[in-house]
Amino acid sequence: MSGFDAIAVARRVLAEFARLAPPARPAEAGLAEPFSEREREIVRLLAAGLSNREIGDRLCLAEGTVKNYVTTILQKLGARDRTQAALRAREMGLI
Repeated sequence: MSGFDAIAVARRVLAEFARLAPPARPAEAGLAEPFSEREREIVRLLAAGLSNREIGDRLCLAEGTVKNYVTTILQKLGARDRTQAALRAREMGLI
């Protein structure tokens, strides 16, 4: 197979994967600003009932850093507390 043929096959394979792949994060369509990968990790752990300290230990982050992430998550979801944030994230399919 020549280099040109290999490139053409690779393009067709990538195009097929793109066609078959689900839309990128449709659950976040209702958010003014999408979640970062780290925020998604934290909201999953928050929904599992972990404290800021436990989340920090699990992700090798300072407790204060986790607190800042939780504040941002609450704002993005329009939630007043961790429980409401977990429920909204679950309703949106984020977790």
